[in-house]
Amino acid sequence: MTQSRRLRWAVPAVVAVTVAGAVLATSAAADPTPAGLAPRTAAELLADLAAPTTDALSGTVTETADLGLPELPGSAAGSLGPLTLISGTHTLRVWADGPSRSRVALQGQLAEYDVVRSGRDVWTWSSEKSGAAHLVLPERTTAPPLPVDVLGTPAQAAAAALAAVDPSTAVTVDDAVTVAGRAARQLVLTPRGSGSLVGSVRIAVDASTNVPLRVQVFAAADTTTPALEVGFSDISYSTPDAALFTFTPPAGSTVTEIAAPAAPPGPTSGPRGPRPTVTGTGWTSVVELSGVDVAALTQGRPQLLDQLTTRVAKGRVLSTALVSVLLTDDGRVLAGAVPPAALEAAA
Repeated sequence: MTQSRRLRWAVPAVVAVTVAGAVLATSAAADPTPAGLAPRTAAELLADLAAPTTDALSGTVTETADLGLPELPGSAAGSLGPLTLISGTHTLRVWADGPSRSRVALQGQLAEYDVVRSGRDVWTWSSEKSGAAHLVLPERTTAPPLPVDVLGTPAQAAAAALAAVDPSTAVTVDDAVTVAGRAARQLVLTPRGSGSLVGSVRIAVDASTNVPLRVQVFAAADTTTPALEVGFSDISYSTPDAALFTFTPPAGSTVTEIAAPAAPPGPTSGPRGPRPTVTGTGWTSVVELSGVDVAALTQGRPQLLDQLTTRVAKGRVLSTALVSVLLTDDGRVLAGAVPPAALEAAA
């Protein structure tokens, strides 16, 4: 459980470092604004994203992942939950009211997985397992302008893409688009150098509210079809019913209390053991976590390793269109938006 909690901190770090790296070397050119929108520079769009004019919304989000992963049978993929999002197309319902009240429901054909936050209380609920988990966030947690600490939303993806700012990325604007019936400007992040699996990231920003409406990540090997896309298909800025953010486990359900991490992971060891370290910069950064029980990560489904990874000299490699992960034989996990050979060299 300790290793699992540390990996939950490592995953957003991998995304932020390897799919981000936005630089403030902005383009002076504005988008052609076919919808008649006032021109905005890339610098202005970056400022817009940091200052949404509303913190209440609800809508439907479609998430599509085409990462080149093999199709998993139901028994291997497990129940509906975050792991489900790594492949295929999925629908989520999203509600938010302020920086600390949010709800996301990942919907399946016969099941639903919910993440509900109200203040410091966070609940997850699986209808398949009739199980709930409860987490109390530390008091020092500061919330972003919109709730980005929930599963699979455009705001979450945009925040990850903009989390690291350095000179490794060109930031420009592209043609205005319409997303979920809303006029939106597009911010484009493109790696300046070579070596990254990511070709570009496009963020569609609502022209009226500055809310991220869609994020598309293109692989360097295919710049025409997004390898990962998360975006609203419909959206409303009306304040959701407050009852949506109150969760009570149904009678007869199993409830698990989860201890919050003592602190976000840093480059040194702490009371909870080794923490992730980062080597390199920008789009070719590599995140490493040591002391990992790889067998425990499969949660009783060891066939996942055989189906998702390939044996290499130092361990096993998971290779996707955007990110590679190396599980070494000595209990380390290395990940980055780089080819597997780069991870082996880093190891």
